[in-house]
Amino acid sequence: MTSKLRLPFEIPPEEYPPPSTFIEETISCVKQASEEGIVLRAIGGLAIYLHTPEEQKGLWEKLFAGRAFKDIDFASYGKFRQKVFAFFKKRGYDVDLKLHMHYFKKRHIYFGGRVPMIDVFFDKLEMNHVIDLNKRLETDYPTIPLAELLLQKLQTVQIVEKDIRDAAVMLRAHDLGKTDNETINLDALVKADLTADWGFHYTITTNLRKVKDFIPKCDVLTDNDARIIDERINKILTYIEEQPKSVGWKLRAKIGTKKKWYNDVEEWDFFRAPEE
Repeated sequence: MTSKLRLPFEIPPEEYPPPSTFIEETISCVKQASEEGIVLRAIGGLAIYLHTPEEQKGLWEKLFAGRAFKDIDFASYGKFRQKVFAFFKKRGYDVDLKLHMHYFKKRHIYFGGRVPMIDVFFDKLEMNHVIDLNKRLETDYPTIPLAELLLQKLQTVQIVEKDIRDAAVMLRAHDLGKTDNETINLDALVKADLTADWGFHYTITTNLRKVKDFIPKCDVLTDNDARIIDERINKILTYIEEQPKSVGWKLRAKIGTKKKWYNDVEEWDFFRAPEE
């Protein structure tokens, strides 16, 4: 256990616990938090793994052979900030006090416990685009709903192949529909502001097409896998395009990418608290 926060790129690979430890810790945290009246849900790549049905786990393993988890990301509600702090302290985690005081309202970063780092986001995910989690966390367990998980992976303007592969697994493993029960909820995707925020719409649809382009190049996907993923992407794109757009969306669409349409994301170095 270290007494000082180290960012993921500062931790040697040999110091990372095996993937099973990250998975066990994620499930344990969500379960114990629930028992203590705290709403805590997994997000990110680990959440996608946890939400992948057993019959599709083989595809996940093929797409991510040798994948190492580096941290655990969670979401909770702001009303639980103090309880979340006490919860992780009790589980043996620590915080950088300067960092914690600065970001306390929207984000907690814990370290030094069973896994090297745990990140907890409150109320919304603020990255290149904002994903509002208000009243959505109780919808699924132990992760946030599939619609928001997919949006989280697709909201990155400079999307990397790891996120494309995560999206591909989700689209292969889960059907589309109008419910959140083991389904990517089309209405939830649209209600996430895709019909009012042109920039968010542009990033999501652009990245869906990047996933679509990736499919025929991925040799671990069977023809049936590729067909299903492609069909589901087409269905999502069609559904999004068919929805009526706000006046603001239409006005912003005329400007397009000539004007910046996304938020900058703070680099990891920015989170380094200054040394004494």
